[in-house]
Amino acid sequence: MSPVVLVLLLLAGLSESAGRILPVVARRPGGSRSHAIVLLLSGAVVEGAAFALWPLTAWTLAGPALPGPLPDVAAPAWTPGLVAPLTLAAVLAFPLLGPLLHLLLFAAVGAGLAGPLAAATGSGWWAAAGCVAVAGAGLGVAIEAVRRLVA
Repeated sequence: MSPVVLVLLLLAGLSESAGRILPVVARRPGGSRSHAIVLLLSGAVVEGAAFALWPLTAWTLAGPALPGPLPDVAAPAWTPGLVAPLTLAAVLAFPLLGPLLHLLLFAAVGAGLAGPLAAATGSGWWAAAGCVAVAGAGLGVAIEAVRRLVA
């Protein structure tokens, strides 16, 4: 993974984390600023890691969905062209400020990710889009579960 992609994923994670954690911290009376910063940065790393795992998770889910074995090709990975809309989605649409816009932008990013997955697996675009959607939803549910445990 290139440094540019890594920085963009961390920026997207930071934006997601800010949209989720800052309202929780603002509601807590007497919360320390350093505690909020630690939560924000740790949330950014977790969210960035979830974004980074999205193509690999979709690739893993494509294995059982295909009739034959997966081709002997590397799993699709984030490129600056694919991750830039993800970062834009995270920055422009904090989850609590515009949930519908946020969902639409993530759907567009997922659709962009489905193309390389379909090419790598040799499956159809719709099958790849289904794998990307299930992977994104699964990672989102896992992150939400961790977030609720921590909060």
